[in-house]
Amino acid sequence: MFAHMETAIQLAVRWAQGTWDVAAQMAPYLLFGFAAAGVLHVAIPTTWVARHLGGGGWPPVVKAALVGVPLPLCSCGVIPVATSLRRQGASRGAVAAFLMSTPQTGVDSILVTWGLLGPVIAIVRPIAAFLSGVLVGLVVGFKPAPPPDPGEASSNAPPSTQPPRWQRALRHGLITLPRDIGRELIVGLVIAGLFGAIIPPNLFADRIPAGWPSMLLMLAVGIPIYVCSTASVPIALGLIRAGISPGAAMVFLITGPATNAATLTTLGRILGPRSTVAYLASLVLTALATGAVLDLWVLPAFPDAAPACHAVEITTVHRVLAMVLLGLLVAGWRHRKT
Repeated sequence: MFAHMETAIQLAVRWAQGTWDVAAQMAPYLLFGFAAAGVLHVAIPTTWVARHLGGGGWPPVVKAALVGVPLPLCSCGVIPVATSLRRQGASRGAVAAFLMSTPQTGVDSILVTWGLLGPVIAIVRPIAAFLSGVLVGLVVGFKPAPPPDPGEASSNAPPSTQPPRWQRALRHGLITLPRDIGRELIVGLVIAGLFGAIIPPNLFADRIPAGWPSMLLMLAVGIPIYVCSTASVPIALGLIRAGISPGAAMVFLITGPATNAATLTTLGRILGPRSTVAYLASLVLTALATGAVLDLWVLPAFPDAAPACHAVEITTVHRVLAMVLLGLLVAGWRHRKT
């Protein structure tokens, strides 16, 4: 009995530690995303969003996917930006395309990919991000967002009747958005922490057969976990060195950054459950197709792997930012309930 209690306590401790570690890893990116969303809220008029990312047809989807590829936002940091775009009138398809393409790559991750995995992966990766964004945008559809509510619409009032732009940016990024998505992000953090507690490190590295089994397993691993596009590169390199095929590693490079538990719970709120299913289906199709093409046709051109990088250490700065993040999310959740 005591042994079972001790095991349960150890699991709970690992769960709590895993949740905290995920929050610490997410915090810099997510807080940057909140800040970027606040700036976008005051810098980009609703009319501009409606003109370029709203309306029907495929052009808004293509624009959103194309804009998202080079932006250095991870699957956590992109959430508040996409939420803000949706509130400002972007179509469902454009928001889905932005959510899909943005976290998979960025200027920084493309350069890291080139250095660690070679030019083939570095070129294929952003192409896959763009195509997956376009695919999910076309599947989700082009329904525009409803008109902004009165509180949001006031941001388009004449400047003389509003607070300074910096105050509006801070309020939107640090109050409005945490209020809107705080509950979903907290739930996602807890789920991600549970995955970290029950899945031992390096469990799959030496046990995955080549071909479709390895790609399917990397798909199952990559979808729920949190890993940013840059941090996923040394992990993929380690998997390749352990015998995983480049195609299976590419599946991880696509699915790991593109979504996690926090992304999925928030996605369901801002786009709805059907769009979430379409998002996952498009992600799975693109990841598996890219992995298969890489293994079947591009594998001979895959270069020798470079030395692996060390894992990023959680520093005091990460911990401080995690406390700030959790404070904002809890405050937003409480404010939303009142």
